[in-house]
Amino acid sequence: MMRPALEFLFTRVLRSRLGVALVIAVLVFGVLGAARLVSGPADPAGGLSSRPDSPITTVDPTAGDDGAISTEAPPSPVTRPGDRTPEQTADRFTAAWIGRPGMTAEQWQAGLRPLSTAALTEKLAGVDPAGVPAEEVAGPPAVRARTETFVEVLLPLDTGRLRLELVAADDGWLVDVVDWERQ
Repeated sequence: MMRPALEFLFTRVLRSRLGVALVIAVLVFGVLGAARLVSGPADPAGGLSSRPDSPITTVDPTAGDDGAISTEAPPSPVTRPGDRTPEQTADRFTAAWIGRPGMTAEQWQAGLRPLSTAALTEKLAGVDPAGVPAEEVAGPPAVRARTETFVEVLLPLDTGRLRLELVAADDGWLVDVVDWERQ
């Protein structure tokens, strides 16, 4: 009786997919069972987490404020007596940037040049003043002093908002960056 059962097992069952799957399942459960026997009893309170009992600090809490947001007032922009203030430079630059009807590109460039850094003058070379998307200033400028020599000015215009970045140079405040936001 044993011989026909073993023959049936090796010739039919183990050569089928189902037989191979059963053998693999028996091997997997055997390995898992042996691993549990070797590892010993499990700690039910331990779980799978390896979280620490207390928070991990990377900064000394007594070292003072290390945040990016400063509570100090920004420094006032430095302006020498007789020089234009950042607001005056922004107003004059905006008036020149908006231009007037019939203005040529050369006239427009000439109006912006004394109020711009060399880098901005180079970037604006070849720009057509007819492409300026605004016609008039719609409100007072909002000035944000970032440092003593760097200021950001936001000017509301009729069709959007003009953002200017001004830097203090040897010959006064100059516009270094022009950015336009449409409403």
